Amino acid sequence: MAHVLVTGGVRSGKSRYAESLLSVEDPVSYLTPGYPAEPGVDAEWAARVAAHRLRRPTAWRTVETLALADAVAQSSGPVLIDCLGTWLTRLFDSWQAWDAEEPEWSQRLAMEASSLVSAIKEHHGDVVVVTNEVGWGVVSEFRSGRMFADNLGRLNQQVAAACDHVVLMVAGRPLDLG
Repeated sequence: MAHVLVTGGVRSGKSRYAESLLSVEDPVSYLTPGYPAEPGVDAEWAARVAAHRLRRPTAWRTVETLALADAVAQSSGPVLIDCLGTWLTRLFDSWQAWDAEEPEWSQRLAMEASSLVSAIKEHHGDVVVVTNEVGWGVVSEFRSGRMFADNLGRLNQQVAAACDHVVLMVAGRPLDLG
């Protein structure tokens, strides 16, 4: 059993590498908190989602959900979460937090993060979590950018603490951070 966090920049190869860590024969629960793929609304996003789905083994089950902690807890086999950045964005969207004061959403986020970390720690099978690395850019001039980077950075640290290994992806190359 291994719990692994895979982080890196956009198009660094995170998802493909994370998928390679799990057996193609196992019934993996592929948990995705992304927006539904609607070609009429966003053709580019729909194409990305379709490409991800096409490369997944047929034994893998896709679960589209914001309730990641519950989905991890209900999965009996290996789990792949892709990705925490999308999850955080969707949570903020669903709470209308982008323009709200921090006390209105920060407690909810702390509870969601704590529940997810607990579910990862308690899961008896492999868990691979994909996230975005946000700590190398400039501090955004926009509140929403700072809010996202600050909270994803904290979330990444919490999930990393629950994992056995952290892998940083750079230009398609995995760097094992231990």
